Amino acid sequence: MAVVYGCDIMAFENLSKREQEVLANLINYYISTADPVGSRVIANKFKMGISSATIRNTLQDLEELGLVTQPHTSAGRIPTDLGYRVYVDYLLKPEKLTPAEKKYIKKSILKEGQGINAILGQTCRVLSDITNQLGVTIAPKFDEGVLRKINLIPISEERLMVVVVVKSGLARSVIIEVEASFSDNVLHEVESVLNERLSGLTLGQIKKSLSKRLADVAGNGKLIKLIINAKEKIWSENRSGDIYIAGTNNLVKKPEFSDLMKISELIKIIEDGKVLSDFLDNAIEEGLFITIGRENKFREIMNCSLVTSQYKIGNISGTIGIVGPTRMAYNKLVSIVEYTAKTITEVLSGLTQKKEK
Repeated sequence: MAVVYGCDIMAFENLSKREQEVLANLINYYISTADPVGSRVIANKFKMGISSATIRNTLQDLEELGLVTQPHTSAGRIPTDLGYRVYVDYLLKPEKLTPAEKKYIKKSILKEGQGINAILGQTCRVLSDITNQLGVTIAPKFDEGVLRKINLIPISEERLMVVVVVKSGLARSVIIEVEASFSDNVLHEVESVLNERLSGLTLGQIKKSLSKRLADVAGNGKLIKLIINAKEKIWSENRSGDIYIAGTNNLVKKPEFSDLMKISELIKIIEDGKVLSDFLDNAIEEGLFITIGRENKFREIMNCSLVTSQYKIGNISGTIGIVGPTRMAYNKLVSIVEYTAKTITEVLSGLTQKKEK
């Protein structure tokens, strides 16, 4: 399991076996109850074979290390962000999904049909339903795609549709304005030049080098210049519309989000697709990705955890995951997110392979 944003390794290496057990038990109990945990509760609940007084001393040691804290002097203790990080990175034991849970996830993802947008929308609803958190899916990053072909299609005298198809089978179209119509011959000639010089490159590479690659093209200069001038529109992607979320009502029910102002700020930052997409694009690597509390750079989600994973369509990647309070059942949720990412990769890869045949 790959986890990013690891904690200070010393916070874990200095822990004794007893401290590890007490921390894990405290976090597991707190996740299930949302109540601060005292030494007596741990002693009675987990039967560790040590006295309540010994556990109390251990909790004091954990507090000095910054792994737990007391919200009030008379209360029990709760995990800190660093405590959760040690737990996730070193003490977590992922819970395996049952065959029935796997079947439900796969069947539900395909429930709304086989279009990519339908699958992404349904996936975030499945994640929300099965985890009781906020489900999030982000569409594939198109600029990683390798160009398969480009088509120029006239739709009126002053408008031209540019259709970009990448090797994974995904396609997108962009409308550009033209001052005058071009003949079919001119369109076919320019189309051939573009495909000859650009096919096999990623859309990101094309955007950076388009002017150079087309600088010596003879003839049809007006249309070539138009294509070059429109490169930001043709080869760039607006990520703000590529995010799907479901399960806002799940967060509202949780005690951490009883403040309506906080929950509204959280939903606003999540619904701003570009903000969340850019954050995950810059941080995520292949495999599971977890950020906890203040590891999130946005104030609105500093009391949340994100558990996300990449899915793949050929060489293009997107992101799925869940957002919820730091007090979440990581042992179960990491298994759900990982399996769902694997499933959506298989489903979308099969879908695009059918399109290519």
